[in-house]
Amino acid sequence: MRPSRKFGQVTTQGPTPSDAALPPALPYPDGWAALAFTAELTRGTVLTRRLAGQDVVLYRQRDGRVRAVRPYCPHLGAHLGLAKVAGNDLVCPFHRFAFGPDGGCVRTGYGTPPPPKAALTHLPVREVNDAVFVWRHHDGREPDWELPAWHVLGNLPARHATWEMAGYAQDVMENSVDVGHFQTLHGWSRGELAAPVAFGDVSFHVSMRVQEEFPLIGRRQVDVEVDGYGLSCLHTDIHTPALGLEMCSLVMATQTAPGRMQFRQASRFLVTEPSVLPPALARTVSRSLTRLLAGPMFRFSCEFTAADFPIWSTKQYLSRPRLAAGDGPIGPFRRWSRQFYPPDRTNGRLPQPTVPLVAVTPEEGPDHGQTTRTGHTRP
Repeated sequence: MRPSRKFGQVTTQGPTPSDAALPPALPYPDGWAALAFTAELTRGTVLTRRLAGQDVVLYRQRDGRVRAVRPYCPHLGAHLGLAKVAGNDLVCPFHRFAFGPDGGCVRTGYGTPPPPKAALTHLPVREVNDAVFVWRHHDGREPDWELPAWHVLGNLPARHATWEMAGYAQDVMENSVDVGHFQTLHGWSRGELAAPVAFGDVSFHVSMRVQEEFPLIGRRQVDVEVDGYGLSCLHTDIHTPALGLEMCSLVMATQTAPGRMQFRQASRFLVTEPSVLPPALARTVSRSLTRLLAGPMFRFSCEFTAADFPIWSTKQYLSRPRLAAGDGPIGPFRRWSRQFYPPDRTNGRLPQPTVPLVAVTPEEGPDHGQTTRTGHTRP
């Protein structure tokens, strides 16, 4: 994968990236982590992605199912990121041992009986919201909550971007309740919470109302709704009624190594149908303007998001920040976030779990892509 931008590389000028300057401040968070967009993983594709200091191999079978496995072949340890997909089997490049959908070895490269105990270790994987998520828990616990399937805005496909930088996934999630920074860093003329932030078991909801200055038309209201799940996934709805513009974005931060993360964004845009026009003409105008503005709006959205990157990649995570009025509910957010870390965290050091990724037999897991609207497993 080639991220569209890279931040936090060591240079001779400017602040040193936090992963180079500071010891790890937070453990790896538990929960679902995005490792790819659906569009990256076509049938027969094999990808290697980094999660919590380890490689994860993703592949899509010919029947369309996505699998996530530990990276090394149980035969003689070849890396399966070099493997090929044959039908629904993953074939190791070293001795061409083939592994079926259940992980078991179904044949060898020389026609001999497959070793009875040679099997791949599958990891819990979900494909939802045009992204592929893999579950990780510090003590090997199986998934106990699910990501919801959010609504699809408009008819155009989502536009995607990926970045790699120093930083912590928690900072990305915490950003959504840091009300003050929207004015000081992003330049919003006025922003405030429309209601108290609601914290659920594994999710939270933020509702904001922003007064923004626009060329020619002056100050107008922008409505922002944010839903966060765990410490790796945010869904944002932004509506500007005066301009008839709607945008929904999925923001995903994945901790790849101590103090390093990958940041993914997928966005959709819609120009609403003008109510003053006849229905048929209104639909035509809406679709035409949506196609015309989707590219520029996505670039604007990425530039808005990228204003945070230099901050995230060089900041120090403070366990006891000196908060002030106007910051937003950062304290309650941090108390809520503790559930996603090992309970024995000490001195801000990263623990080294012996089983950082839980394994599952695919046929025993939930249905492919099955999700709920509440973030909890269906009964």
